[in-house]
Amino acid sequence: MFKEAAGIKRIVIKTGRTDMRKGISGLASLIQLQHGFDLYEKGTLFLFCGRKTDRIKGIVFEGDGICMIIKRLSGENRFQWPRNAEEVREIIREQFENLMEGFTLEGSIKEIKPTDKK
Repeated sequence: MFKEAAGIKRIVIKTGRTDMRKGISGLASLIQLQHGFDLYEKGTLFLFCGRKTDRIKGIVFEGDGICMIIKRLSGENRFQWPRNAEEVREIIREQFENLMEGFTLEGSIKEIKPTDKK
């Protein structure tokens, strides 16, 4: 259900680490006050990840209220969450699907540059 993101038009992630003890109000304030997003934009899913990368939280406004979604992976599975900066960024559906499948957002293929052989 969560993997398909049915009814979701836009996906926004908060990179880095988020205090996962926060509930809807705390996560909403991060989005609105610190980053200036409109929490009440219907169909926008905001995703957060804490220190442990086996779980994520999401909040979305459904038109009549805010819904919080929590996904906790089983076993040794982990989300490949971007840890490089404390920012908020929009991702496309393909990146969301990659994230849900355990891949990185940027992809795992590295560019190889030819070296000069003398």
